Amino acid sequence: MAMLRAVSVTVGVLLAAATAADSWLYEEFTTDGNVRADYNAQGQQVASLMLTQQSGGGAFGSRQKYLYGEFSIQMKLVPGNSAGTVTSFYVSIPFHSIQVRAQNTFIVEQIQGPMLLNCLVQLSSGDGPGHDEIDMEFMGNSTGQPVVLNTNVWANGDGKKEHQFDLWFDPAADYHTYTIIWNDKNVLFKVDDLFVRSFRRYADLPYPGAKPMSVHATLWDGSYWATQKGKVPVDWSGAPFVVSYRAYSADACVPAEGSPLSCPAGTDRWMNRQLDDAERGTVAWAKRDYMRYNYCDDGWRFPQGFPAECSRG
Repeated sequence: MAMLRAVSVTVGVLLAAATAADSWLYEEFTTDGNVRADYNAQGQQVASLMLTQQSGGGAFGSRQKYLYGEFSIQMKLVPGNSAGTVTSFYVSIPFHSIQVRAQNTFIVEQIQGPMLLNCLVQLSSGDGPGHDEIDMEFMGNSTGQPVVLNTNVWANGDGKKEHQFDLWFDPAADYHTYTIIWNDKNVLFKVDDLFVRSFRRYADLPYPGAKPMSVHATLWDGSYWATQKGKVPVDWSGAPFVVSYRAYSADACVPAEGSPLSCPAGTDRWMNRQLDDAERGTVAWAKRDYMRYNYCDDGWRFPQGFPAECSRG
């Protein structure tokens, strides 16, 4: 019994040490809605967002705002029939349009602030003049169909710059790493070790480079558009829907009023980051084999001509 008690104490001490070393959710974020934090056997904190018909979805948003940085997180998406659900990891200025679900009626209203309220889920945080945002959104699927990764960039209210990809793996079977690199030259989107998109900065075109942004994650009901253009809504008989996040990392510059940017050591690693030839090859591979939608090919959406960056390579 004494030995068992000693082992229990040792395990407790080790778990406490691991917990202290990895408690990113409540140290760096505020939460709203259905959010739960646990620890896995390796001592990693795992944040889970849950979506139900009665109480809506969940969200967390960083207390700190950043101006440029590398933001990364590991995610395990909703398993099985996730049609109609939308999971996100993104950076944004603190302005959101949100969707209120009440008695099967969707009401759109706008709120100031970085977070969503209980039983409110994000509709489109890109609405509104002056809005900046960089998105990685995962649009759920019917069982057996690919999950779609939607990438988008908003700058000064100018958006609608989506590239969408069918993921080439099951993102619910295990954790995968999703990364946004944002500097004054380009925005880079990365899945595990592969770059899938580069959005370049042009001096004469809008670019998200003037406003500090915070980091967000959400799980919400996107039945009206997420799966097959809204043809397949959420099947609530499969609720609750759960997505898990772990291993969050932010290597980023922090703005201060009237002062220069405060940047961590080693900033050059991502501040000057642009794609090399091999990485441009992975972007071309993703575009050739897995791209589902490219705004620069959508003549119906842009009958007066494509956005200027579409013709600049």
